Amino acid sequence: MIQTEAITQEQLDKQRQGRLYSFWKEFRKKKPALFSLFFIGFLVIVMIIGPYVVPYDPAAPDYNKLLESPSLQHLFGTDAFGRDILSRLAVGARISLTVSISAVLLGAIVGTVLGLISGYFGKWMDRLIMRICDVLFAFPDLILAIGIVAILGPGLKNVVIAVSFFSIPSFARIVRSATLESKEMLFVEATRSIGASNRRIIWKHIFPETIPTIIVYFTMKVGTAILAAASLSFLGLGAEPSSPDWGAMLSKSRDYIDSAFHLVFFPGLIIFLTVLAFNVLGDGLRDVLDPKTKD
Repeated sequence: MIQTEAITQEQLDKQRQGRLYSFWKEFRKKKPALFSLFFIGFLVIVMIIGPYVVPYDPAAPDYNKLLESPSLQHLFGTDAFGRDILSRLAVGARISLTVSISAVLLGAIVGTVLGLISGYFGKWMDRLIMRICDVLFAFPDLILAIGIVAILGPGLKNVVIAVSFFSIPSFARIVRSATLESKEMLFVEATRSIGASNRRIIWKHIFPETIPTIIVYFTMKVGTAILAAASLSFLGLGAEPSSPDWGAMLSKSRDYIDSAFHLVFFPGLIIFLTVLAFNVLGDGLRDVLDPKTKD
């Protein structure tokens, strides 16, 4: 019996290695998704090294260069305090992306655990978890986030909690669906028949089968989280107004939309491109990882 399980697991590992090779071979054909991946990779590099390589101090005012238009010296212009917008956007990438990715990661972890429990055990656990998710789904994501931040108080930590909170039911629902499908597979039935524990079955056999679905949804959810975090900062519920957070920069710039349009244009553009990149990447991953979308 032990030998049977070992053979089954060895075959499964080989299948996963083959899937990884096939995934990259197919993904390279998705040019928009591949370009989005490179763009996101560039943003991650900026997030890591940006604060150390920016040409100007993002917090230091220069009252001789107030509201300057884009030029060779300041490619994105300066704000109402003479601060370089490009430098502030580069430094703000660390804030915006860290908050968004952390929030979605937290929501994914909690939602995945709940989805696995709900889908595998079923019965009253399934009904309880799904009814709680239904209650949370009744509220629009941004309204729910605003309500949570209003209760907890403004701040980036509370923004992470708020955004992760409305991400949990979505992950729970999709992981539950994947779990219901995976637990009926032959190799899971074989593992159960030799007396493997529920914990081993869930984490060793079912959870790996849900990873592609989680990756696709995680990628697309980051775009939603960026918009939500930027919206909360725009409303004054997230980062400090003086912070180079992208949403906070938009909020401080709206008073100058007529006289200095670049103050609004560049933060808005970087938010738009980042959200678009995550969505396009998610679509590409879905096309490659989900066999139902293949012709």
